[in-house]
Amino acid sequence: MNRLSAKEVQSQIQKGEAIILDVREDYECNICKIDSMHIPMAEVESRKAEVPTDKLVVVMCRTGKRAEAVANIMICEMGFSNIAVLEGGIMAWADEIDNQLERY
Repeated sequence: MNRLSAKEVQSQIQKGEAIILDVREDYECNICKIDSMHIPMAEVESRKAEVPTDKLVVVMCRTGKRAEAVANIMICEMGFSNIAVLEGGIMAWADEIDNQLERY
């Protein structure tokens, strides 16, 4: 499974080659969020048709653990091949890209 740093993900997004799939819960997104597609972890399988297949989908959670689990399921059980994980999750994004994000 491909793990990308926040700076690598930002670069891919700026080139139009990637999107972020935020799998955190609604209450977490209410605390802090970035421009992303939001599908809570428990809904990813039932909403898989919403996930693009024409660009890299970078799965993100708070620190990366849930994102790894979701990415693994998306690759192994749902047949996606365009999946990566934001290493360190939104907390890494807050550290490396946007230090205005609230940490929780």
